[in-house]
Amino acid sequence: QVQPQESGPGLVKPSQTLSLTCTVSGGSITTNYYYWSWIRQPPGKGLEWIGYIGYSGNTYYSPSLKSRTSISRDTSKNQFTLSLSSVTPEDTAMYYCASYYDLNFGSWGQGTQVTVSS
Repeated sequence: QVQPQESGPGLVKPSQTLSLTCTVSGGSITTNYYYWSWIRQPPGKGLEWIGYIGYSGNTYYSPSLKSRTSISRDTSKNQFTLSLSSVTPEDTAMYYCASYYDLNFGSWGQGTQVTVSS
């Protein structure tokens, strides 16, 4: 069973770019029909889907975050990376990576807390 795991800095300054990496074990991120998502949950709020990178490398982003978001991958390391530019304190959240297959979210990482503060 695939298992994603997030990593990255826990503190980012306003206006900088947040970069998080998800390392996947137990399966390849190029496996057909798998999509690899980033999701976040701000304090006291619900889950917000950020975007995905698919098994073929295609990407799709939430319209509300599209202008600041980029998701890329390194297939040699079985990793995919989130970049969110021009962050503000409103981007403070727990960030998760997760697999998506057959119309369902599958395995989730444990999450990583990111705080935007000077």
